[in-house]
Amino acid sequence: MKLRSGDQRQICTLMLRFLALVLSGILGARALNNGLAKTPTMGWLHWERFMCNLNCQEEPDSCISEQLFMQMAELMVSDGWKDVGYKYLCIDDCWMAPQRDSEDRLQADPQRFPGGIRRLANYVHSKGLKLGIYADVGNKTCAGFPGSFGHYDLDAQTFADWGVDLLKFDGCYCDSIKHLENGYKYMSLALNRTGRSIVYSCEWPFYLRPFHKPNYTAIRQYCNHWRNFADVSDSWQSIKSILDWTSSNQEKIVDVAGPGGWNDPDMLVIGNFGLSWDQQVTQMALWAIMAAPLLMSNDLRQISPEAKALLQNKDVIAINQDPLGKQGYRLRKEENIELWERPLSNLAWAIAVRNLQEIGGPCFYTIAIVSLGHGVACNPGCFITQLLPMKRELGFYEWTSSLKTKINPTGTVLLRLEAAGMLQKN
Repeated sequence: MKLRSGDQRQICTLMLRFLALVLSGILGARALNNGLAKTPTMGWLHWERFMCNLNCQEEPDSCISEQLFMQMAELMVSDGWKDVGYKYLCIDDCWMAPQRDSEDRLQADPQRFPGGIRRLANYVHSKGLKLGIYADVGNKTCAGFPGSFGHYDLDAQTFADWGVDLLKFDGCYCDSIKHLENGYKYMSLALNRTGRSIVYSCEWPFYLRPFHKPNYTAIRQYCNHWRNFADVSDSWQSIKSILDWTSSNQEKIVDVAGPGGWNDPDMLVIGNFGLSWDQQVTQMALWAIMAAPLLMSNDLRQISPEAKALLQNKDVIAINQDPLGKQGYRLRKEENIELWERPLSNLAWAIAVRNLQEIGGPCFYTIAIVSLGHGVACNPGCFITQLLPMKRELGFYEWTSSLKTKINPTGTVLLRLEAAGMLQKN
């Protein structure tokens, strides 16, 4: 069979695109074999917004209690969060009673969780959601409640018996690096031995890094996602620090991420108090580019319509949840502009243009299309859609053309590039 010149060019283009994906590290390290977190986990986590508020007498609406989680579960269903993918309702620190029970098992505080965790899990499951819980690899949790050291099998089985679906395992009060690493590994095995599907969220590299270089290949074999950096706070400085650390260390962490195991830059604080609108757009766009778990920490009872729409943006969530499962990276930094990119399924790409300036007005930046996606993201042409800060169809661009964007201070423009040939086939 003789190929026409157009067919030859299309085949060559597809081969170049495939090569670009291979070069960008699509074939990642072996993941934890529990069949979970094939795409980044999505849900709600109490810590940043509600912290360790135990004062239910004076602050009943914001203390860590059964009531808080039941209210959030109701809203996750009624306000559309579950429908767009936010399915894990996660308890962080401070849910426990100060001591274990008579059989040495962890127990919920009986005043704040009168029905215990099992009843809460049943309620969450009745809403079509999944329940996450928190424990610690050391002798105590970060807030001083009982740790899991010496009780890994018992605690794993307790969580499984309660119907827990995710464990966030912190790293406070661990007396040695050996105990830290062995504890994270052992709890992973203990969870799998229960026979229950429990997503395992680790803080292993964050606690290890001050003393030893993390072995991400090993970490990925035991954890579904892992924290690398300090806790996020409701501030632009915090978001900037996380992005700066990630881009500075991307050669070590990007290629290890993929289906079953993800780098976790911590919670989304969109809808709270500390970020401007443009800064909230930046967090949402870059968490999508980084293939990060999307775990909101906010008050769903009081969230603004704008923040809700941003967090529920299906086009941005589709980038985050893309089944190819390749984490994006910073392509380059030029003066006050960063350009990030992420390969997606069906030979598409996501591009984020971030303005680092915090003074003055919007700036303009011109992108050479040929520079994107190892030179083949738009070869021979592509359709470009701006997704954030608002959705706009920008049209068809040839490989040799350029695109001029306008980005607000501290803001980000998020683009999706669709291969022309793939769109025609679809």
